[in-house]
Amino acid sequence: MIRSIIAVALVAAFAAGCATKAQTVGTGAGALGGAAVGSAVTGGSTVGTLGGAAVGGVVGNEAGKEYNKRHQ
Repeated sequence: MIRSIIAVALVAAFAAGCATKAQTVGTGAGALGGAAVGSAVTGGSTVGTLGGAAVGGVVGNEAGKEYNKRHQ
């Protein structure tokens, strides 16, 4: 499980390479939070962990975009 979370964090960091700081932080935090929730809900399943990370990363990235719109 730890390997999955580390992998998700690395993917989120690379995916947010061209984003603003708010988007990068949102994507990373969302991915880590989503991985934790996905893992907990599915009993430690790798698919659940990665699925949660993907959903959390997208939600976090969108939150970062919204933050940027409100704080220009």
